[in-house]
Amino acid sequence: MTIQVLDAGRVVDGIPRFGNAVNYTETFGFQWNRFAETQLHPQSSEMLWRLTGWAPEEVEGMDILEVGSGAGRLSRVLLEETNANLYSLDYSSAVDVNWRNNGHIAPERFHLFQASIYEMPFKDGTFDKVLCRGVLQHTPDFEQSVRALVAKAKPGGEIVVDFYEIRGWWTKVHAKYLLRPLAKRMKHDRLLRLIERNVDWLVRTHNWLANVGLHALTRFLPLVDVRNVLPTDLTPEQLREWAILDTFDMFSPEYDNPQRTADVVAMFERAGTQPSFVAPGVVRAAKTF
Repeated sequence: MTIQVLDAGRVVDGIPRFGNAVNYTETFGFQWNRFAETQLHPQSSEMLWRLTGWAPEEVEGMDILEVGSGAGRLSRVLLEETNANLYSLDYSSAVDVNWRNNGHIAPERFHLFQASIYEMPFKDGTFDKVLCRGVLQHTPDFEQSVRALVAKAKPGGEIVVDFYEIRGWWTKVHAKYLLRPLAKRMKHDRLLRLIERNVDWLVRTHNWLANVGLHALTRFLPLVDVRNVLPTDLTPEQLREWAILDTFDMFSPEYDNPQRTADVVAMFERAGTQPSFVAPGVVRAAKTF
């Protein structure tokens, strides 16, 4: 079935675009245009199937909505490893990067849009699967975002999300949250240069603390957790680039609102779904009406 698009939008470089081009996601457009291929890594396949609990053969021929696709690391997996019809959107200019990275793979099955999670150009009750990874905590209204995702799924359709989790009072006792009020107001290129100038000694310090059994103290370094977040098979050059990217991603977004998992489950229940799988920072839910 062809998904009905409610409005043609304004088409720029072959991509339908909706809403204001300048918006709260501008920082993500900046970072994905700068790090266009950094995360196109084999790990992305395992990540997708672990997060969703799906198998490639399970989604054959289905209509999948991917909300917040960034540079397209998961778009690529869905296009290469399944025959699903992928409707992917991002509110930032990262859509241009996604198209450059993946537009050639299966253009007949890949439909890319620039649009807000709150103004998706599709009818409600349309999609078999809805996937939203790495996005919800960066939206202005977390629960409204959940409702927007649920609305686009068919009755019985599945919604899969992840989010930054609040694990206790110590969650925000972290360099990211202590420094974000300043960092997110810096010009993007200035913040990026600051990270690039300091990343090498920060990585060395992080590794030293981990090696002497003081990994807990790394939370006070203005650096992504390079031991537990990044892939383990990176070359030194790749690790450095990925550390710069993820550290920039820590500090630059306009919004960063972690949630308690139980609260997110309640949001999905209020939106008319039955959660089928819950783990720290992950919810899978089936739409009940």
